[in-house]
Amino acid sequence: MTGSFANYWEEKILKHIFGLATYSALATLYVGVCTGGVTEDGTVTGEPAGNGYARVAVTNNATGWDFSQVAGLSKIQNHAAVTFPEASGSWGTITDVFLADAASGGNILAFATLDESKVIGSGDTLQFDAGDLGFTLD
Repeated sequence: MTGSFANYWEEKILKHIFGLATYSALATLYVGVCTGGVTEDGTVTGEPAGNGYARVAVTNNATGWDFSQVAGLSKIQNHAAVTFPEASGSWGTITDVFLADAASGGNILAFATLDESKVIGSGDTLQFDAGDLGFTLD
């Protein structure tokens, strides 16, 4: 699974690179999931609520992310496993993952559709192993 940056983050990065505005890297990124998809404009459909769901905080540095460049494709991937809390009820069928700048609400920064949907029910623990989450600039 490889996703792309949302419009919000693309704008921040482009303005920073071309000297139109400054942008400082965030100290923490939050990984979230949803059942209905994420659009380029950052609209999330079906993020679980309750039943033990919470976005997972990932330190935004080399302990949280790895950079690679293969055949001209630059990619950022999670350095370590990202493990969500155990579900205490149904979260539904998870289809997408996203990065946000807040534990709830906030701005969507990047997103990807899972290669395979995952049904999360009571007692399940959703985990993305190291390298499972990949994001590129499109």
